[in-house]
Order: sequence, then structure tokens, then C-alpha cells
Amino acid sequence: MAVTVLIPMPLRPFVGGKDALELDGGSVGEVLEQLTIEHSGLRKHLFGDDGRLRSFVNVYVNDRDIRQLAQQQTQVAAGDTVSIIPSIAGGTAVADTLPKLSHEEILRYSRHLILPDVGVEGQRKLKAARVLLIGAGGLGSPAALYLAAAGIGTLGMVDFDVVDKTNLQRQILHGTQTVGVPKLESARRRIEDLNPNVQVETFETRLTSENALDIIREFDVVADGTDNFATRYLVNDACVLLGKPNVYGSIFRFEGQASVFYAKEGPCYRCLYPEPPPPGLVPSCAEGGVLGVLPGIIGSIQAMETIKLVLGRGELLIGRLLLFDALRLKFRELKLERDPDCPVCGRNPTITSLIDYEAFCGVGPEPAYDGAEVTVLDLKEELDAGKPIAIVDVREPHEYEIASIPGARLIPLGELPERLRELDDHAEIVTHCHHGARSLKALEILRAAGFSKVRSLKGGIDAWAVNVDPEMPRY
Repeated sequence: MAVTVLIPMPLRPFVGGKDALELDGGSVGEVLEQLTIEHSGLRKHLFGDDGRLRSFVNVYVNDRDIRQLAQQQTQVAAGDTVSIIPSIAGGTAVADTLPKLSHEEILRYSRHLILPDVGVEGQRKLKAARVLLIGAGGLGSPAALYLAAAGIGTLGMVDFDVVDKTNLQRQILHGTQTVGVPKLESARRRIEDLNPNVQVETFETRLTSENALDIIREFDVVADGTDNFATRYLVNDACVLLGKPNVYGSIFRFEGQASVFYAKEGPCYRCLYPEPPPPGLVPSCAEGGVLGVLPGIIGSIQAMETIKLVLGRGELLIGRLLLFDALRLKFRELKLERDPDCPVCGRNPTITSLIDYEAFCGVGPEPAYDGAEVTVLDLKEELDAGKPIAIVDVREPHEYEIASIPGARLIPLGELPERLRELDDHAEIVTHCHHGARSLKALEILRAAGFSKVRSLKGGIDAWAVNVDPEMPRY
């Protein structure tokens, strides 16, 4: 039988911010037991070590005080409302610890202040919050802008890249004037212009097992906008070990994912993906492309979930994976379960400190390709000298349409094993792609098939455009 349990505000963070839950049970004790099974973080707040309801927690059934009765044995029926009323310290002490809003901030955030679920106290919570963004790129850009605009008091950002013109199609935190500037410097300028009340803390470094705990420890919420699996597992494990919520987002081509991984209340990233895919199986955005507006949608969802976490309002994406298909403009939602055998958040965790995440993801040192690569200048010199060389372009057809090296033959990497007969195994062959990664894979395929005179073009067609043909378009 369904009974409505009203959750008081101090306990809402333990139930994903919800103010009410529907639970089954024939008595108050059964309902509370079910509540603490589904939300284990509540148990210590409701029950003592002896299993008895704590003396500072009162329970009402349909607004009826049942303290004079055997509370846990009190019967309930379908449609009844059970209210949990813990003692609180009057409210003023907590409010007094929050920073005050200036007159300018009251005006700036006025549309928040008139929202009942935000109000002055909620805005002060946002001002007191410390949020860390991992990455100042596609996902980090909209997340940073909306979090700063919303009044998050301290915004930390981790990145070590510089702004490139190819970023501007989607990384709206940056602009043409900041091409070549470190992304964190570009981000600071934009955020300070958007909201000078926000304190920006930057960490211009690669997040590693050596520094992750020290950086993340000082923040309340982490928003993960990384673009590689090693850092994604690193962020997850560090958040679990530190008890921090991890607001997750990922994008590829026309699809995106979002969730909130918070091991105190639900599954972590490893519960969803225990192991990473083999290196190279999932192409990066640089290789596969991404619709420019897609990170705006997913990054905005990350910002929204972060704000809800800070406010303690709404139903969070804890235990839920949101899937977005831009081409069909459809959202789907999958329920996530905590893995009891998860090595980091399970019953008997085996990961109790940060590990070597590049090794875990199979990202070892670059293999030695002595003599296997040729520079664009050397290739140009050989071609000008009349040396017969078969250039094999292993990119995709839509990339070939953007730019191509004269005389190159298009055989996409995925088709290469089936089209080996089209190539002369005695000829000099140079494979090339966009930047050189796929062409090295093509080299390995050809050599394994018996082609002995194969080299890969170092830096790919992008290096050709920079060093040989400046008139060639770059992408």
C-alpha cells in the first residue's frame, strides 16, 4: 500500500533533493525501514545504533502526533501521509553562516529571488558554493557561463589547453580575440565580464592521480567535462573517495549523456561502465566531430543539476542516465543501479586510493615508429623528385571533400582490410589522415598484411596544409 512520506529540508540531500516519496508499508516502522533501505544515508539520522528511532526525530501520521503511541508500530493505510520532523536549531544560525547579498546582487539575481524554490536564502547558498569544472571546452563553456550567471560564488576550472580556432564552433566561452590564449585566461576574462561577483580559481594543469584529491577536496560539487576516459575514471574515483557529487556529461556527434554520480546516494560512473573501451575504439570529437550546439544542451543540463545540488531542490539525475538524440530531438532515461561489487563504491572496495588511470585505460606510451613516419616536407621533396609513391587517404569521404592531397587515393580506415587487393604490395605507400593517428593504424594493418614499404604521414593533412600548401583549408 502506497504511503506518502514527507521529507524535511535538512534531510532532502539524502533523497536526491525530493520533498516527498511514495513507499509501501503497513506500519510506520515498515515505511521508515523501506525509506532507509532505499536511501541508506538517512539511517544514521533517523535511527540509533540500537535500531530505535532517535529521540530528536518525531513522526506524524496525517498531522497526528503519535509520540504517545508506539511510534514504529503505528498502523498506516494507503493514502496516509507520514511526516518526519527532526529537531533543528531554529534556522537563524545556518542562515547567518551564509554570505550576505549586496544591493547590486539583489538586483542582478532578482529573477531568482522571486522564485519560491530559490529566494534570498537559496541565492545565498549559491554565493557560498564552490563548484569545480574539469575542462573549459565544449561542456565546460556553457556550464561555466550559466553557473557564473546564476551566482555561484567560487568557480574553479581545470584546463591546460590554449584556444584554437577550431574550438569556436562550440566552445562559446572563448572568442576570436582569444585564439592562442590559454583557455583558463580566456575563461577568466569572459566570466569576470559576465559576473564580477564570481571568484574564479584556475588550475592550469593536467588533472592527475598526484593532484586530483588536493584540487577536488576544496570544492562542493564537481562538473566533469573531460574528453578522455582516463580523466573521466580519475574524476569519478576521486569524487567517490572524497564524498563529492560528480555531475557527468559526455557528447559525440549528435548524441549526449548526462547524469549525477554521487556514491553517497546512488551509483558511480564505474557502476555504469566498469571498464573503458579499448584505446582507439571510440573516436574523439576531433576525429568524429560534434554538432556545435550539442555541448550547449548537455553542458546546460550539467549546470542545472549543479544548481539543484547546491539548492537541495528538485529531483536530481542520481541513479538516472539521461540520453539525448539531437537528430531526433528525443530524450530517453535509463535507470541506473549501484553495483554492489563496484571496486570503488561497492560493499568491499578494492580501489581505496587513486591508481594509474592511463594504464587502466590502456593508454601507454606512444609505440616507437622508427622509420615508419615521414614528414610532410620530406614527402613533398620525394614527390617533386618524381619518386613513385602511392598516397592512401584513410579519412572519411566527408573529410576528403573538405581538403585532399593531390593524387591521394581515398580508402577509409574501416574499409581498408577489405580493400587491400586494390593496392600493390610492392609499391611505396604513404598513409595519411587528419593528424596522423588513424594513418598509423592503417600502417599496422598494411604491414600485418605483408606490405613492407609503408610509411605514415606525420601530422597528417593538417601538417601538409600548414607546411606545404597554405592555401589548403584546415579543419
